[in-house]
Amino acid sequence: MSETLPGRDTEEPRPAALRRVVAASFIGNFVEWFDYAVYGYLAATIALVFFPETSPTAGLLATFGVFAISFIIRPVGGVFWGHFGDKVGRRTALSLSILIMSVSTFAIALLPGYERIGLAAPVLLLLVRLVQGFSAAGEYAGAASFLFEYAPKSRRGVYTSVVPASTATGLLFGSVLVTVLTATLSDDQMAAWGWRLPFLLAAPLGLIGRYIRTKLEDTPEFRALEQEEARTRTPLKETFLHNKRAILVGLGVACLNAVGFYTLLTYMPTYLSSELQLDETASFLSTTVALCGYIGSVFLMGRLSDRFGRPAVLAAAGIVFALLSVPMFLLVGTAGLVGIMLLQLGLGVMLTMNDGTLPSYLAELFPTRVRYSGFAFSFNLANALFGGTAPFVATFLIHSSGSNLAPAWYLAAAGLVAALSISLARGISPRDPVRTGKPSQTATPVDTTA
Repeated sequence: MSETLPGRDTEEPRPAALRRVVAASFIGNFVEWFDYAVYGYLAATIALVFFPETSPTAGLLATFGVFAISFIIRPVGGVFWGHFGDKVGRRTALSLSILIMSVSTFAIALLPGYERIGLAAPVLLLLVRLVQGFSAAGEYAGAASFLFEYAPKSRRGVYTSVVPASTATGLLFGSVLVTVLTATLSDDQMAAWGWRLPFLLAAPLGLIGRYIRTKLEDTPEFRALEQEEARTRTPLKETFLHNKRAILVGLGVACLNAVGFYTLLTYMPTYLSSELQLDETASFLSTTVALCGYIGSVFLMGRLSDRFGRPAVLAAAGIVFALLSVPMFLLVGTAGLVGIMLLQLGLGVMLTMNDGTLPSYLAELFPTRVRYSGFAFSFNLANALFGGTAPFVATFLIHSSGSNLAPAWYLAAAGLVAALSISLARGISPRDPVRTGKPSQTATPVDTTA
């Protein structure tokens, strides 16, 4: 039975095929960011295991330093996976990246600590994190491009918002799991073996995600390029020669996602417990509430971007963060647990204005021939410069300035940069699904499980 429905201008995938595409994108992205969540939430424990001979602050900085260094390779990974995805196919790139990520994440659970092998322990941790960063570089952009090119044109915003939703679900699962572990295990048990348990889950989850992806055909737009013999042989060269402005805009807009995501949804439990002296379990509980609000509202923002346009929603997000970050952090420092939960929830919803719109916006900035390359490079460069460093920068700024408001000023600056970047995008119109110089043809979406 055909997996497509006839439309006025093109054929659209049947609901069953779309559901499988959504499931494949969701679970892969979930696995990738579950690891990042667990590492961030267990930062204090990991510091004890791998950096025991330093002060608590130095150990925490070292742990977040390893977290940040793993992002340095993200732009390199973005170039590799973007080139691979534009030349060979989105599905093949995604199937390979999730396999590499799952194996490297599982390997963290098996690493010996400092007490057993000394300095070799943090070195091995860094090497594994570099492999993870390389793999993750292809996931977000690939999953978003995959969904964008399968989704009906009028609903691309809401469909691609599945990507940030799955990312936040990975964080949520990590937060819940770490909350349960910290509430049921002693500090000694957590340091001895408890911290390893979340990383062990990567292997089975990753294999499930890879299996689902291998059962799907590549996107209609990519196969249309194949039919027209219009795939570029040099995606990387074409990306940088003809899409410089789009890359710059993408980098600026993704800046708010990078800083906001890793500050509010990864670093925040450490901030609440280490800087504001909130109970560790309560810190994770508050972040869990914020993640639930984030997941619920991110689809709404994707839908609003379909209705009112991506630039309007993204510009509003930047302005809101520029104006409200510092006042809301001031309130967090004086509120009780319920107040902190409500404020974190508000910050999470604010972030979805950017994150729910960003995937479809970045996908529209680049033509199909180099969509994966342009998206992956600009997004991963932003995350390397501003995302992976956010916990480290926040911790450093707090202890160098003596002010707990330092992360808020960092967020406000990122919001301003994102808002200004939208103004630079004038004249860069959304690209047609297939830009080949030949009459556009539409490939029939095929699901090999049919």
